[in-house]
Amino acid sequence: MNTFEQLLFSCSEGTIPILEHTFPVSSYVPLDLSVENPHLKDFDITNPIACQSYIDSVLREEDGVVAYGGYLEQRNLYDDKGSFNSSDLQRNIHLGIDYWAPAGTKVMVPLDGKIHSYKNNNVIGDYGPTIIMEHQFNDLIFYTLYGHLSLESLKGLSVGMEFSAGSELATLGTPDINVNYAPHLHFQIIKDLQGNMGDYPGVCSKQHLDFYNINCPDPNLLLKIH
Repeated sequence: MNTFEQLLFSCSEGTIPILEHTFPVSSYVPLDLSVENPHLKDFDITNPIACQSYIDSVLREEDGVVAYGGYLEQRNLYDDKGSFNSSDLQRNIHLGIDYWAPAGTKVMVPLDGKIHSYKNNNVIGDYGPTIIMEHQFNDLIFYTLYGHLSLESLKGLSVGMEFSAGSELATLGTPDINVNYAPHLHFQIIKDLQGNMGDYPGVCSKQHLDFYNINCPDPNLLLKIH
């Protein structure tokens, strides 16, 4: 691990639930949405209804409540979204961890922090309502991003507003609000926001993976959910 990854790992001694405590961590089950998953051939996961159907099938099989995963996962989920593709670059490598749960599910703050910025990124394929928090641990400042939230999550917020670890930050949005995805939380850790406000890339191309792999380390170093 590099220095930043070591710091993230040291921020917590045990598991930090990212969703409401009515969902015990024991009810979280891994979800594979990668291009290598043969079970996805019967599902058009770019369609939120079909994607939810597949997620529900995994949860039933594993007797789970929350499906999670996706860090550095190469996905077909973005194939229908023009903003993710150009003539020479295809952005389909996921830079955070997704937590798939019902719309309205509460999102909890993993660490003490304050609101850095927030925005409704309401272009199809983007995050929809998004919050970025700023955290300081020892001498290091870093950021956490929460995407695919409800519109209500942005009401009453202000830059600099402080939240303590374990408090409620937001709730998950519906597909019409989270811009055409099955309900879930996109959670991402970012070392350098590169001047962004209320938004930051959550998916990258293979050509840019080396940079983003360092700037956006595995969120599970902090949350320790598996």
